[in-house]
Amino acid sequence: MLEDRTTAASWPAAYPQGYAVVDVETTGLARDDRIVSAAVYRLDSQGNVEDHWYSTVNPQRDPGPVWIHGLTSAMLADAPLFPDIAGELSARLDGRVLVAHNAAFDWSMLAREFARARLTAPVRQRLCTIALAKELALPLPNHKLESLAAHYGVVQERAHHALDDARVLAEAFRPSLHRAARDGLRLPLLECRPLTEWTESPVTPRAGHRPPYGHGSWRPSRKRPPCPYPNPGRYETGKPLMQGMRVAFSGDTSVDRELLEDRAAEAGLHIASGVSRLTSLLVTNDPDSGTSKTVKARSFGTPIVDEAAFAQLLRDVAPAASPVPAPRTAAAGAGARTAAGSTAQTKE
Repeated sequence: MLEDRTTAASWPAAYPQGYAVVDVETTGLARDDRIVSAAVYRLDSQGNVEDHWYSTVNPQRDPGPVWIHGLTSAMLADAPLFPDIAGELSARLDGRVLVAHNAAFDWSMLAREFARARLTAPVRQRLCTIALAKELALPLPNHKLESLAAHYGVVQERAHHALDDARVLAEAFRPSLHRAARDGLRLPLLECRPLTEWTESPVTPRAGHRPPYGHGSWRPSRKRPPCPYPNPGRYETGKPLMQGMRVAFSGDTSVDRELLEDRAAEAGLHIASGVSRLTSLLVTNDPDSGTSKTVKARSFGTPIVDEAAFAQLLRDVAPAASPVPAPRTAAAGAGARTAAGSTAQTKE
Protein backbone atom coordinates (compact mmCIF):
# COMPACT_ATOMS: atom_id res chain seq x y z
CA MET A 1 0.00 0.00 0.00
CA LEU A 2 1.14 3.55 -0.76
CA GLU A 3 2.79 5.15 2.23
CA ASP A 4 0.94 8.28 3.27
CA ARG A 5 3.35 11.18 3.62
CA THR A 6 1.05 14.02 2.61
CA THR A 7 0.64 16.50 5.46
CA ALA A 8 -2.20 18.90 6.14
CA ALA A 9 0.15 21.80 5.46
CA SER A 10 0.86 20.59 1.93
CA TRP A 11 -2.72 19.55 1.15
CA PRO A 12 -4.07 21.29 -2.01
CA ALA A 13 -6.38 24.12 -0.96
CA ALA A 14 -8.58 23.59 -4.03
CA TYR A 15 -9.50 20.03 -3.06
CA PRO A 16 -13.07 19.36 -1.80
CA GLN A 17 -13.88 19.56 1.90
CA GLY A 18 -15.63 16.19 2.04
CA TYR A 19 -16.66 13.15 0.04
CA ALA A 20 -19.56 10.70 -0.07
CA VAL A 21 -18.43 7.31 -1.40
CA VAL A 22 -21.52 5.71 -2.93
CA ASP A 23 -22.52 2.35 -4.31
CA VAL A 24 -25.96 1.35 -5.58
CA GLU A 25 -27.21 -2.03 -6.71
CA THR A 26 -29.98 -1.97 -9.28
CA THR A 27 -32.52 -4.03 -11.20
CA GLY A 28 -30.56 -3.41 -14.40
CA LEU A 29 -28.87 -0.74 -16.49
CA ALA A 30 -31.70 0.87 -18.47
CA ARG A 31 -33.44 4.17 -17.81
CA ASP A 32 -36.51 2.43 -16.36
CA ASP A 33 -34.48 0.32 -13.89
CA ARG A 34 -34.57 0.94 -10.15
CA ILE A 35 -32.27 0.95 -7.13
CA VAL A 36 -32.53 -2.08 -4.81
CA SER A 37 -29.87 -1.05 -2.28
CA ALA A 38 -27.66 1.94 -1.54
CA ALA A 39 -24.69 2.62 0.71
CA VAL A 40 -22.74 5.76 1.60
CA TYR A 41 -19.40 6.17 3.36
CA ARG A 42 -18.81 9.77 4.41
CA LEU A 43 -15.16 10.87 4.30
CA ASP A 44 -13.48 14.05 5.44
CA SER A 45 -11.34 16.27 3.21
CA GLN A 46 -8.37 13.87 3.37
CA GLY A 47 -10.34 10.69 2.87
CA ASN A 48 -10.72 9.55 6.47
CA VAL A 49 -13.95 7.66 7.22
CA GLU A 50 -16.47 9.57 9.33
CA ASP A 51 -19.42 7.18 9.23
CA HIS A 52 -21.38 4.87 6.94
CA TRP A 53 -25.00 4.04 6.09
CA TYR A 54 -26.83 1.33 4.16
CA SER A 55 -30.39 0.52 3.16
CA THR A 56 -32.23 -1.89 0.90
CA VAL A 57 -34.91 -0.33 -1.33
CA ASN A 58 -38.15 -1.82 -2.59
CA PRO A 59 -37.99 -1.24 -6.37
CA GLN A 60 -41.72 -2.00 -6.83
CA ARG A 61 -40.82 -4.38 -9.63
CA ASP A 62 -38.77 -7.50 -10.34
CA PRO A 63 -35.37 -7.18 -8.60
CA GLY A 64 -33.45 -8.13 -11.74
CA PRO A 65 -30.12 -10.00 -11.51
CA VAL A 66 -30.55 -11.66 -8.10
CA TRP A 67 -27.55 -13.85 -8.89
CA ILE A 68 -25.41 -10.69 -8.76
CA HIS A 69 -26.75 -8.55 -5.92
CA GLY A 70 -28.42 -11.38 -3.96
CA LEU A 71 -31.61 -9.44 -3.18
CA THR A 72 -34.82 -11.36 -3.89
CA SER A 73 -38.37 -10.06 -4.14
CA ALA A 74 -39.13 -11.60 -0.74
CA MET A 75 -36.15 -9.83 0.84
CA LEU A 76 -37.21 -6.47 -0.61
CA ALA A 77 -40.94 -6.76 0.03
CA ASP A 78 -40.77 -4.92 3.37
CA ALA A 79 -37.87 -2.63 2.42
CA PRO A 80 -38.55 1.14 2.33
CA LEU A 81 -39.42 2.83 -0.94
CA PHE A 82 -36.88 5.30 -2.32
CA PRO A 83 -38.86 8.39 -1.18
CA ASP A 84 -38.73 6.95 2.35
CA ILE A 85 -34.92 7.00 2.41
CA ALA A 86 -34.40 10.09 0.25
CA GLY A 87 -34.15 12.44 3.25
CA GLU A 88 -31.49 10.39 5.02
CA LEU A 89 -29.60 9.85 1.79
CA SER A 90 -29.72 13.57 0.97
CA ALA A 91 -28.30 14.44 4.38
CA ARG A 92 -25.34 12.17 3.73
CA LEU A 93 -24.69 13.54 0.25
CA ASP A 94 -25.20 17.20 1.08
CA GLY A 95 -22.16 19.41 0.53
CA ARG A 96 -19.92 16.53 -0.55
CA VAL A 97 -18.42 15.29 -3.78
CA LEU A 98 -20.02 12.01 -4.79
CA VAL A 99 -17.35 9.34 -5.32
CA ALA A 100 -18.13 6.07 -7.10
CA HIS A 101 -16.54 3.47 -9.32
CA ASN A 102 -17.98 4.38 -12.74
CA ALA A 103 -19.66 7.36 -11.12
CA ALA A 104 -21.78 8.17 -14.19
CA PHE A 105 -23.80 5.02 -13.51
CA ASP A 106 -24.38 5.51 -9.78
CA TRP A 107 -25.17 9.19 -10.22
CA SER A 108 -27.57 8.55 -13.12
CA MET A 109 -29.53 6.01 -11.07
CA LEU A 110 -29.68 8.34 -8.06
CA ALA A 111 -30.65 11.35 -10.18
CA ARG A 112 -33.51 9.39 -11.75
CA GLU A 113 -34.77 8.09 -8.40
CA PHE A 114 -34.74 11.59 -6.91
CA ALA A 115 -36.54 12.92 -10.00
CA ARG A 116 -39.24 10.25 -9.69
CA ALA A 117 -39.73 11.31 -6.08
CA ARG A 118 -40.01 14.96 -7.22
CA LEU A 119 -36.88 15.77 -5.22
CA THR A 120 -33.43 17.11 -6.06
CA ALA A 121 -30.26 15.37 -4.93
CA PRO A 122 -27.90 17.82 -3.16
CA VAL A 123 -24.96 16.78 -5.32
CA ARG A 124 -23.05 19.27 -7.45
CA GLN A 125 -19.93 17.31 -8.38
CA ARG A 126 -18.84 13.71 -8.76
CA LEU A 127 -15.50 11.95 -8.97
CA CYS A 128 -15.07 8.64 -10.75
CA THR A 129 -12.37 6.43 -9.25
CA ILE A 130 -11.81 4.85 -12.67
CA ALA A 131 -10.95 8.27 -14.08
CA LEU A 132 -8.74 8.99 -11.05
CA ALA A 133 -6.90 5.68 -11.49
CA LYS A 134 -6.23 6.62 -15.12
CA GLU A 135 -4.99 10.08 -14.12
CA LEU A 136 -2.63 8.44 -11.61
CA ALA A 137 -1.53 5.87 -14.21
CA LEU A 138 -2.00 3.06 -11.71
CA PRO A 139 -0.61 -0.25 -13.04
CA LEU A 140 -3.96 -2.08 -13.06
CA PRO A 141 -4.75 -5.05 -15.34
CA ASN A 142 -8.22 -3.54 -15.84
CA HIS A 143 -10.43 -0.97 -14.19
CA LYS A 144 -12.67 -3.25 -12.16
CA LEU A 145 -13.17 -2.43 -8.49
CA GLU A 146 -11.53 -5.69 -7.48
CA SER A 147 -8.36 -4.71 -9.35
CA LEU A 148 -8.22 -1.30 -7.68
CA ALA A 149 -8.80 -2.95 -4.30
CA ALA A 150 -6.06 -5.54 -4.91
CA HIS A 151 -3.61 -2.80 -5.89
CA TYR A 152 -4.00 -1.18 -2.47
CA GLY A 153 -4.32 -4.43 -0.53
CA VAL A 154 -8.00 -3.94 0.31
CA VAL A 155 -9.89 -7.20 0.86
CA GLN A 156 -13.35 -7.57 -0.65
CA GLU A 157 -15.72 -9.61 1.48
CA ARG A 158 -19.04 -9.42 -0.38
CA ALA A 159 -18.69 -8.23 -3.98
CA HIS A 160 -21.84 -6.52 -5.34
CA HIS A 161 -23.16 -5.89 -1.85
CA ALA A 162 -23.60 -2.11 -1.76
CA LEU A 163 -22.21 -1.64 1.76
CA ASP A 164 -19.11 -3.76 1.21
CA ASP A 165 -18.46 -2.28 -2.24
CA ALA A 166 -18.69 1.22 -0.72
CA ARG A 167 -16.31 0.20 2.08
CA VAL A 168 -13.80 -1.25 -0.36
CA LEU A 169 -13.97 1.83 -2.53
CA ALA A 170 -13.57 4.17 0.45
CA GLU A 171 -10.45 2.30 1.56
CA ALA A 172 -9.01 2.34 -1.97
CA PHE A 173 -9.97 5.97 -2.61
CA ARG A 174 -8.00 7.37 0.34
CA PRO A 175 -4.52 6.34 -0.91
CA SER A 176 -5.48 7.44 -4.43
CA LEU A 177 -6.53 10.82 -3.07
CA HIS A 178 -3.28 11.18 -1.13
CA ARG A 179 -1.20 10.25 -4.16
CA ALA A 180 -3.07 12.85 -6.21
CA ALA A 181 -2.47 15.47 -3.47
CA ARG A 182 1.21 14.57 -3.25
CA ASP A 183 1.61 15.00 -7.01
CA GLY A 184 -0.46 18.19 -7.14
CA LEU A 185 -2.93 16.51 -9.49
CA ARG A 186 -6.13 18.25 -10.49
CA LEU A 187 -8.94 15.91 -9.48
CA PRO A 188 -11.18 14.76 -12.38
CA LEU A 189 -14.33 16.36 -10.96
CA LEU A 190 -17.44 16.51 -13.14
CA GLU A 191 -20.60 18.54 -12.73
CA CYS A 192 -23.79 16.78 -11.59
CA ARG A 193 -27.10 18.07 -12.92
CA PRO A 194 -30.49 16.93 -11.61
CA LEU A 195 -32.97 15.66 -14.19
CA THR A 196 -35.81 18.03 -15.06
CA GLU A 197 -37.26 16.00 -17.93
CA TRP A 198 -37.17 12.27 -18.49
CA THR A 199 -39.19 9.31 -19.69
CA GLU A 200 -39.90 5.95 -18.12
CA SER A 201 -40.40 4.14 -21.42
CA PRO A 202 -37.98 1.23 -21.71
CA VAL A 203 -35.14 1.31 -24.20
CA THR A 204 -35.77 -0.78 -27.30
CA PRO A 205 -32.76 -3.13 -27.52
CA ARG A 206 -31.13 -4.22 -30.72
CA ALA A 207 -32.56 -7.42 -32.13
CA GLY A 208 -30.81 -10.42 -30.62
CA HIS A 209 -28.66 -8.21 -28.37
CA ARG A 210 -28.43 -8.83 -24.64
CA PRO A 211 -26.24 -6.23 -22.93
CA PRO A 212 -23.97 -7.56 -20.15
CA TYR A 213 -24.78 -6.55 -16.59
CA GLY A 214 -21.91 -4.87 -14.84
CA HIS A 215 -20.24 -1.55 -14.20
CA GLY A 216 -18.42 -1.31 -17.51
CA SER A 217 -21.13 0.71 -19.22
CA TRP A 218 -24.51 1.92 -18.03
CA ARG A 219 -26.19 3.14 -21.19
CA PRO A 220 -27.84 0.32 -23.17
CA SER A 221 -26.80 0.18 -26.81
CA ARG A 222 -29.03 2.13 -29.17
CA LYS A 223 -29.43 1.31 -32.84
CA ARG A 224 -30.68 4.29 -34.81
CA PRO A 225 -31.18 4.40 -38.57
CA PRO A 226 -28.26 6.09 -40.32
CA CYS A 227 -28.64 9.83 -40.83
CA PRO A 228 -29.93 10.30 -44.40
CA TYR A 229 -28.19 13.65 -44.92
CA PRO A 230 -24.56 14.45 -45.79
CA ASN A 231 -22.44 16.24 -43.21
CA PRO A 232 -22.38 19.94 -44.19
CA GLY A 233 -19.44 20.65 -41.90
CA ARG A 234 -19.00 22.51 -38.63
CA TYR A 235 -21.60 24.60 -36.92
CA GLU A 236 -20.98 28.35 -37.21
CA THR A 237 -21.96 30.70 -34.40
CA GLY A 238 -24.98 32.82 -35.28
CA LYS A 239 -26.17 30.44 -37.97
CA PRO A 240 -28.70 27.62 -37.64
CA LEU A 241 -27.85 23.97 -37.35
CA MET A 242 -28.21 22.08 -40.60
CA GLN A 243 -29.51 18.58 -41.15
CA GLY A 244 -26.66 16.09 -41.37
CA MET A 245 -24.42 17.86 -38.86
CA ARG A 246 -22.55 15.50 -36.53
CA VAL A 247 -23.40 16.30 -32.90
CA ALA A 248 -21.71 14.76 -29.85
CA PHE A 249 -22.73 15.06 -26.20
CA SER A 250 -20.57 15.08 -23.07
CA GLY A 251 -21.47 15.19 -19.39
CA ASP A 252 -24.78 15.61 -17.61
CA THR A 253 -27.85 17.17 -19.18
CA SER A 254 -31.01 18.32 -17.41
CA VAL A 255 -33.09 16.64 -20.09
CA ASP A 256 -32.52 12.90 -20.16
CA ARG A 257 -29.60 12.30 -22.55
CA GLU A 258 -31.49 9.75 -24.63
CA LEU A 259 -34.46 12.11 -25.01
CA LEU A 260 -32.11 14.87 -26.13
CA GLU A 261 -30.38 12.58 -28.61
CA ASP A 262 -33.74 11.34 -29.93
CA ARG A 263 -34.90 14.91 -30.54
CA ALA A 264 -31.66 15.73 -32.34
CA ALA A 265 -31.97 12.64 -34.54
CA GLU A 266 -35.62 13.47 -35.33
CA ALA A 267 -34.45 16.93 -36.46
CA GLY A 268 -32.10 15.29 -38.97
CA LEU A 269 -28.83 15.51 -37.05
CA HIS A 270 -26.26 12.74 -36.86
CA ILE A 271 -25.61 11.54 -33.28
CA ALA A 272 -21.87 10.95 -32.90
CA SER A 273 -20.57 8.68 -30.16
CA GLY A 274 -17.23 10.47 -30.05
CA VAL A 275 -15.46 13.62 -31.23
CA SER A 276 -13.33 13.70 -34.38
CA ARG A 277 -12.28 16.29 -36.92
CA LEU A 278 -15.61 15.67 -38.68
CA THR A 279 -17.70 16.55 -35.62
CA SER A 280 -19.85 19.62 -36.25
CA LEU A 281 -20.68 20.47 -32.64
CA LEU A 282 -20.13 19.31 -29.05
CA VAL A 283 -22.93 19.86 -26.53
CA THR A 284 -21.79 20.02 -22.91
CA ASN A 285 -22.71 21.93 -19.75
CA ASP A 286 -19.18 21.51 -18.41
CA PRO A 287 -16.79 22.74 -21.14
CA ASP A 288 -13.84 23.01 -18.76
CA SER A 289 -13.97 19.34 -17.75
CA GLY A 290 -11.17 17.01 -18.73
CA THR A 291 -13.33 14.40 -20.47
CA SER A 292 -11.90 12.91 -23.63
CA LYS A 293 -14.63 14.56 -25.72
CA THR A 294 -14.02 18.07 -24.42
CA VAL A 295 -10.25 17.67 -24.71
CA LYS A 296 -10.56 16.50 -28.33
CA ALA A 297 -13.06 19.24 -29.14
CA ARG A 298 -10.66 21.89 -27.91
CA SER A 299 -7.73 20.36 -29.79
CA PHE A 300 -9.74 20.15 -33.05
CA GLY A 301 -11.35 23.56 -32.64
CA THR A 302 -14.79 21.95 -32.61
CA PRO A 303 -17.53 24.43 -31.64
CA ILE A 304 -18.99 23.87 -28.14
CA VAL A 305 -22.40 24.98 -26.85
CA ASP A 306 -24.31 24.23 -23.66
CA GLU A 307 -27.61 22.38 -23.36
CA ALA A 308 -29.77 25.52 -23.25
CA ALA A 309 -28.21 26.95 -26.41
CA PHE A 310 -28.56 23.59 -28.15
CA ALA A 311 -32.25 23.42 -27.23
CA GLN A 312 -32.75 26.81 -28.90
CA LEU A 313 -30.88 25.69 -32.00
CA LEU A 314 -33.01 22.53 -32.24
CA ARG A 315 -36.11 24.65 -32.76
CA ASP A 316 -35.01 25.70 -36.23
CA VAL A 317 -32.73 23.22 -38.00
CA ALA A 318 -32.08 24.17 -41.63
CA PRO A 319 -32.93 21.52 -44.22
CA ALA A 320 -30.12 19.72 -46.01
CA ALA A 321 -29.48 20.36 -49.67
CA SER A 322 -30.28 16.74 -50.50
CA PRO A 323 -30.47 13.40 -48.71
CA VAL A 324 -27.84 10.73 -49.18
CA PRO A 325 -29.09 8.13 -51.70
CA ALA A 326 -30.00 4.83 -50.07
CA PRO A 327 -27.29 2.18 -50.63
CA ARG A 328 -28.12 -0.28 -53.38
CA THR A 329 -27.93 -3.93 -52.51
CA ALA A 330 -26.21 -6.42 -54.78
CA ALA A 331 -29.57 -7.95 -55.67
CA ALA A 332 -31.08 -4.58 -56.46
CA GLY A 333 -28.08 -3.69 -58.57
CA ALA A 334 -28.33 -6.92 -60.51
CA GLY A 335 -32.05 -6.35 -61.01
CA ALA A 336 -31.42 -2.84 -62.26
CA ARG A 337 -28.79 -4.06 -64.66
CA THR A 338 -31.15 -6.77 -65.95
CA ALA A 339 -33.93 -4.25 -66.41
CA ALA A 340 -31.56 -1.88 -68.18
CA GLY A 341 -30.40 -4.68 -70.40
CA SER A 342 -33.96 -5.64 -71.29
CA THR A 343 -34.81 -2.04 -72.12
CA ALA A 344 -31.72 -1.73 -74.31
CA GLN A 345 -32.62 -4.91 -76.18
CA THR A 346 -36.16 -3.63 -76.78
CA LYS A 347 -34.86 -0.36 -78.13
CA GLU A 348 -32.52 -2.15 -80.42
